[in-house]
Amino acid sequence: MKHVIIGVGAAGITAAKTIREMQPQADIIMISEDTYVHSRCMLHRYLSHERDEKALSFVPEDFFEKQQLTWFSGKKVTHILPQTHQIRLSDDATLDYDKLLIATGANSFIPPVGDFRQAANVFGLRHLSDAQRILAQAENAQRILIVGSGLVGMDAAYAFLEQKKQVTVVEMADRILPIQLDETAGNTYRKLFEAAGCHFIVSRKASATVMENGRITKVILDDQTEIPCDLVIVAAGVRAAIECVQDTSIKSERFIEVNDYMQTSDPDIYAAGDVAGLSGIWPNAMKQGQTAAYNMCGFPMQYVDRYAMKNTMNFYGITTLSLGRGIVQDGDEVILKEDHSSYRKAILRDGKLDSILLQGSIDYSGIYQYLIKNQVDISDKKDRIFDLSFADFYGIEPDGQYNWRI
Repeated sequence: MKHVIIGVGAAGITAAKTIREMQPQADIIMISEDTYVHSRCMLHRYLSHERDEKALSFVPEDFFEKQQLTWFSGKKVTHILPQTHQIRLSDDATLDYDKLLIATGANSFIPPVGDFRQAANVFGLRHLSDAQRILAQAENAQRILIVGSGLVGMDAAYAFLEQKKQVTVVEMADRILPIQLDETAGNTYRKLFEAAGCHFIVSRKASATVMENGRITKVILDDQTEIPCDLVIVAAGVRAAIECVQDTSIKSERFIEVNDYMQTSDPDIYAAGDVAGLSGIWPNAMKQGQTAAYNMCGFPMQYVDRYAMKNTMNFYGITTLSLGRGIVQDGDEVILKEDHSSYRKAILRDGKLDSILLQGSIDYSGIYQYLIKNQVDISDKKDRIFDLSFADFYGIEPDGQYNWRI
């Protein structure tokens, strides 16, 4: 059996390890544009010079050799040919496969604002190659403009503040980290960033640019405010990297469509991670890769974590964990607890935990992921929601890395 995996991120690497465990003799080929395995969650550590390329890896240095994997690095898959079970690379070489996993992730979206897409000093921050290009210019750049204050934007801001750069963050929402955090939790970080020298402009968006010699020197906001800049990082969302399936029979729109088995419309082709449009956060991407691998090897397994969202961040020594969707709807019950060292917020829907936000200590938070995933009724325990543990639920036992059962 020959398995081909496109991508060496969390989903692809987990799939390769899982296939090797189940099929010790199988041929496993991995292909990636990346020349280093790296965690995109750590790219800001690269920008701040805390880690080099090798230190960004989340696998041992001898991973491919020990797992007996063939890795074609620095190669792009340009076409998938389902009818002949082949893929074509950018150098026109072709590879056969029996089962194929597409784990190409996503790319930064650069909006068509002024000269954003043409300028030589505007970057997204999604891949190591992005960070390498940014770093090449950052040494001679002092005024850094970051468009978007999600996790990627704040990671970049943190990295450049560590280098004593002048950092301005523009956010179209009325607060920073608007998807991950509520106003209270977001403001905690905003104050810390401002104390470090960061300047925030909220409820505004970029609308035009001034470019000289191929480089943007000013970004103009929708209220006509002009922001001088030497380097622009756009953290305004991502788009699934689905180019290799376009003009094929594989169903896709914004994402590659998959069923509960991570199988695409072609029975021998699977997709996992951001490219499949499911939750692309690290543990979910790993679970999707594992699920795809089981099914590629003929062992049916369903992926059941489609709606779960999890974000963890730590800036200036304060850790925050958010689980669930974080959106309050009519009829929801919101429970808050705040003191000098922590902030906690739970959203209950029909007596079940829908979301929780913990800022400060996040010890023993695994119980909340279990409650959200399994939609356990906690109506009789809500008065001590922030003190719950697995001991409160008789008969709960660990059942593998990802699943819990009663």
